Amino acid sequence: MDGILDLFLWLIFPYIALTIFVLGHAWRYMYDKFGWTSRSSQMYEGDILRWANPMFHFGILAVFLGHVMGLGIPKAWTDAVGVSEGMYHFMAISIGAIAGVFTIVGFIGLVYRRRFTKAVMGATTVMDKIMYLFLGVVILLGLMNTASQVVGEYNYREGVSIWFRSIFYFNPQPELMVGAPLSFQLHAITAIALFALWPFTRLVHVFTAPLGYVFRPYVLYRTRDAHEGSRARRRGWDKVDTIPRRR
Repeated sequence: MDGILDLFLWLIFPYIALTIFVLGHAWRYMYDKFGWTSRSSQMYEGDILRWANPMFHFGILAVFLGHVMGLGIPKAWTDAVGVSEGMYHFMAISIGAIAGVFTIVGFIGLVYRRRFTKAVMGATTVMDKIMYLFLGVVILLGLMNTASQVVGEYNYREGVSIWFRSIFYFNPQPELMVGAPLSFQLHAITAIALFALWPFTRLVHVFTAPLGYVFRPYVLYRTRDAHEGSRARRRGWDKVDTIPRRR
């Protein structure tokens, strides 16, 4: 039974989630373009949002880049450019910890704002709540895994990273995740589930860039002056010429 469960979690489940991720976004874009939005709630509350929003977004961006480095780039590549294991280990822990703290503090601020600001809570959907739950678990487990690297008992670059890349090579190696610590396994499972939920939440706005603004024509704004031309403005209605003019 354990073998079947491991096969499902580390081989079948990732491909199911990736399929839902791709097809779900395509379906959402085709049939729900007006819903393709972050549903901004800035007008309801701005004090907490002013500091929590940038902390979360800049933090999560740094976390994403760290995952690209740690999961997507093989160890042999970093060795080839002169990045030693000790240097990589130090950078991963220090930068990862800072990015993680920024992310979790910003996340807590956003969740607090959403829960205790009545107008924002009223605009929160069921899918939003599910998404926040999974996202919070993913972030928390990620911080735990970063902290575990201080001790250095498990080298994820020789296990989790190779498994992750093998999924996209279509040569999966689920046995690598079977031997990973429980915190890494839970982090991977909740992250995979989050990617399956992604197309049906406000997270779709991540893939929206306002490129049209760069190429659109200028928008002209004009004010109405107190005097139009040399004629003083009078109160009341202006006289309308009703006599048709020849062309």
